[in-house]
Amino acid sequence: MKIDGVFSGGGIKGFALIGAYEEIESCGFEFVRVAGTSAGSIVAALIAAGYTSKEIYQLVDELDPTKLLDPRKTIIPFKFTKWLLLYWKLGLYKGNELERWLKEKLEAKGLKTFSDLPPNALRVIASDLSNGQMVVLPDDLEKYGISPRSFSIAKAIRMSCSIPYFFEPVRLRSTNGINILVDGGVLSNFPMWLFDQDHVKKVRPVLGIKLSANGYEHSKYKINNGIELFGALFATMKDAHDSRYISKKHAENIIFIPTEGIFTTEFQLTNEKKQALFNVGREHAKRFLNKWTY
Repeated sequence: MKIDGVFSGGGIKGFALIGAYEEIESCGFEFVRVAGTSAGSIVAALIAAGYTSKEIYQLVDELDPTKLLDPRKTIIPFKFTKWLLLYWKLGLYKGNELERWLKEKLEAKGLKTFSDLPPNALRVIASDLSNGQMVVLPDDLEKYGISPRSFSIAKAIRMSCSIPYFFEPVRLRSTNGINILVDGGVLSNFPMWLFDQDHVKKVRPVLGIKLSANGYEHSKYKINNGIELFGALFATMKDAHDSRYISKKHAENIIFIPTEGIFTTEFQLTNEKKQALFNVGREHAKRFLNKWTY
């Protein structure tokens, strides 16, 4: 059966999305259009490229995630140099290796730009900090004077995955100068609204896969110091927009996958934790699909 799919962000926890995809695939569902944010955009892009769940798992299992952390080389032998460079470069790591890896895997399936895909087959979310707005790629590129169909898919995914302060932002040159784009999760970590809107007839069933234990509620954030305040601030920016959208009605079409105990930027993930994430994704997808009334 043909469906549309939306994959949430979650950094390294995206292994759980692959497990869910395996179960979805084994149940006979086929994605026509996909969308995602951050880690979800990577999985969505690989699906759009034609990779099976087993192929995606093999790709990421063979990958050493720490190799995606490409620090800047410097001749200054100073232990805290990278923290000083963070002030100027806005990210601990460049992000070039992530884009290079994505480019290689997509080109293996014949994909370079969005023109190599059917229209609307893949859409991802990024956050434009220069203009203070959410960006849907490739749709919104026209606003920057850029042809959406000629834009690099790997570059778009890199934008969506540029975790603030962790990866260097992408500087997008437009007719209005340079724009700073970061992780789409800052403004919409789960863009279910792209395909599933009230009062708009759906073309086909829409299935969401969200890295969250709860439906549309969460426990209160504990805020007793500056670090906890920053954490709550970022989490609120990341989830508030989507939580407002996800009603009980929409939750009926969402697979919620709990991933407590794993940090978004835990790139030195053990093989045991990788497998555990994959298994929890597959198990929760199985439970959901057994009763899904699409």
